Amino acid sequence: MLRNEKILMVDDEEGILNLLEIILKKERFHEIYSCTTGEEVLNLLSQHTFDVILLDIMLPDTHGFDLCHKIRSITNTPIIFISSCSSDFDKLTGLGIGGDDYITKPFNPLEVVARIHSLLRRQNLTRAMLRENHEQSKEYRYGNLALKPAEARLVVDERVIECTAKELELLQFFFKNPNRLYTATQIYQLVWGEEPNYGEEKTVAMHISKIRKKLESKPKSPEVIINLKGIGYKFVPPKER
Repeated sequence: MLRNEKILMVDDEEGILNLLEIILKKERFHEIYSCTTGEEVLNLLSQHTFDVILLDIMLPDTHGFDLCHKIRSITNTPIIFISSCSSDFDKLTGLGIGGDDYITKPFNPLEVVARIHSLLRRQNLTRAMLRENHEQSKEYRYGNLALKPAEARLVVDERVIECTAKELELLQFFFKNPNRLYTATQIYQLVWGEEPNYGEEKTVAMHISKIRKKLESKPKSPEVIINLKGIGYKFVPPKER
């Protein structure tokens, strides 16, 4: 399966660019761009967004550290310096001005790939944490119901209702996905985060039964979390009163 991340390689040695491109394509990266000058880099960055930049220091029209300053004024894309400048001073300078990693020439191409994968994993983890924090800060309101995940609070008819942690997770799932039908298996996979064992559908049903008693005026004739027999469950937001 091809990877969607876009990689920009910057080096004035065509042999290095060709070698890295071959290795990266073997790793299923296919959106690979290359530049030999700083001017080309800035032009590309005005047109594209990249996930990783591999940046040489000694370029024909500029110094890589100066170029890094300019790149950082445009984007926070991770930068891996690849350079024959191997002194500790160069490495510390490169990392201090905005580089995320530093590899010295000659290098093992597989090490470059490993560093790229490491940066992408960290980047994906950061994005996931930001999304989670954003979701936790949201407040959901439907008619007489309000859910405040950051405060772990369910409010029904202006009254705070006590809920367990799993009930709050299940409520947030439903409030995020109104009017969508899910099987018990899908709910278990998405809320519990694992494949259900035999009989886990009953676990879902038990939790939904408890939630109904907190949301519904008539839990035995539910109107908010309804069950389509043999199909699944759906959260139907109550109308404004």
